[in-house]
Amino acid sequence: MVQSHLTDSVPETDHGSATGLSSFTKDWSSDQQAFKQVPWGKAMMWVFLLSDTFIFGVFLVSYMTVRNSTKVPWPNTSQVFSLNVNGEPFPLLLIAIMTFILISSSGTMAIAVKYGYAKDRRTTTFLILLTALFGASFVGMQVFEWTKLIHEGVRPWGNPFGAHQFGSTFFMITGFHGFHVSIGVLFLLIVARKVWRGDFDNERRGFFTSRKGNYEIVEIMGLYWHFVDLVWVFIFAFFYLW
Repeated sequence: MVQSHLTDSVPETDHGSATGLSSFTKDWSSDQQAFKQVPWGKAMMWVFLLSDTFIFGVFLVSYMTVRNSTKVPWPNTSQVFSLNVNGEPFPLLLIAIMTFILISSSGTMAIAVKYGYAKDRRTTTFLILLTALFGASFVGMQVFEWTKLIHEGVRPWGNPFGAHQFGSTFFMITGFHGFHVSIGVLFLLIVARKVWRGDFDNERRGFFTSRKGNYEIVEIMGLYWHFVDLVWVFIFAFFYLW
């Protein structure tokens, strides 16, 4: 009887371990447990934002390393980024305005998500367009900032204000962030058009489709936009205030 009992228990143990492994694989591959009640679009956006966090993190760490290791004095950012108004220099005035606009756009985007889930198409469209306008204004000011510095002699390979690495790190970091904002503005306009036409209510086929009556795409765009705003806070603190 002991031998029979041992023989019977072996298959049960093997079967249990196989079931556990197959169950784990099934849960993760079929979106039954790992992302329960979470749309794939939102989950993939989080994965993208995580990878982008590493990229911006590497950029900022490299910037700090370069700045601390160079023997040439680093330019005075208050002087470099000052804006003349009626002949009087105002340090970081343009940067402060840019930061205020971008932070404000994060607020309008958050409200747009709220009205999106309330299925208020008119208000949602207006708020998304307002967010896109803020983003476009930010990019326009960044272009003005770049033009001003290039006119003053700042280049990726050198600048007249101090350490040559200043130009390369400035154009790389702010340019990469500005590219993210520009892409975000483009997608905001696309989503605003779809909301206004009622694509999410009618489940019209095309890009950025979702389940009928579901405005989750607006929230996904909100995640991206909040990330872009948060990254700018770090760039503002490390690059302009330090």
